[in-house]
Amino acid sequence: MDSLTQIVLGAACGEAVLGKKIGNRALLFGAIGGTIPDFDVFIGRFLYSNEIQAMAFHRGFMHSLLFAFLGCFIFGWITYKLYNTGKREETTTLKNWILLFFWAIFTHPLLDCFTPYGTQLFAPFSNYRVAFNNISVVDPFYTLPFLVCMIILMFLNRSNTKRTWWLKTGIYISSAYMIFTVFNKLYMDVVFKKSFEKAGINFNRFSAQPTIFNTILWYAVAETEENYHLTFYSLFDKKSISEKIITIKKNHDLIDMTDANLQTLRWFSNEYYNVSKKEKIGTYKYVDLRYPTLNPEDPNTSIFNFTIFNKDNEWDILPFDGTRPSKEDFTKFIERIKGI
Repeated sequence: MDSLTQIVLGAACGEAVLGKKIGNRALLFGAIGGTIPDFDVFIGRFLYSNEIQAMAFHRGFMHSLLFAFLGCFIFGWITYKLYNTGKREETTTLKNWILLFFWAIFTHPLLDCFTPYGTQLFAPFSNYRVAFNNISVVDPFYTLPFLVCMIILMFLNRSNTKRTWWLKTGIYISSAYMIFTVFNKLYMDVVFKKSFEKAGINFNRFSAQPTIFNTILWYAVAETEENYHLTFYSLFDKKSISEKIITIKKNHDLIDMTDANLQTLRWFSNEYYNVSKKEKIGTYKYVDLRYPTLNPEDPNTSIFNFTIFNKDNEWDILPFDGTRPSKEDFTKFIERIKGI
């Protein structure tokens, strides 16, 4: 999920392990531990000159179970050596710091598994991306109550028993909301399956996920031999199925997608993608159709798209080269949340 959410969750882990011993410092170190896996964004760009490979590196090994097990010992030992000096000597143990970093790092990819982006939880042994698709990568309904609880907790003395109460409250509220999104996902899958079947679409597979910032408006893409079919459904819709379905061509044969980098891009999109020519010769628009359009009525408002081009016999991308969302598109998005 987004960085703020991972900071809050990491801080909660720090509080649970070392809050009673070092107070708010535990929140700080937990927050640091919770952000460590996302440093793969910067490391990927340092390791790879190709944007496709750098993008694929994100949520790879540094978001894996193996990294959590190895990283907790490395970061725990470093922090223990730096922290336990002077007046703070013997106030904490090496085991404390290993546990703090384990839970802060481990819960990061675990939380990411619930998002559509997914994470390579079993890297480097497998590049399979675990993605349950039940919560958006940014969802304030999950984050804000948790954040409020952590802020209140900060103003309490570390020996105050209410500090533990606020920690548990934040965890319970966020966990309850996550469980709700899981059941909501199961319900939405049924809605979309019925919607496609009612429309006479004999799909091979489909994928459904919530739209950004909420779990009310959902988006689904169904795949047939030649086309993709896109649709939206809101919990506030009066009908039990979605009747407005947009069909777009795959255009997978527009360019040779067997290139190694393009194969990586296809893997990244889980094969839900559309290709079209752009005005500049030699450039193509690649749309990752796992993610919804901003305007539910316009398939050209997809935000998660790239310009791909071939340079020196190597395919690369200019990331997120989409048209800036218009006020009208955003208005259409808000209106669709309200239901039809």
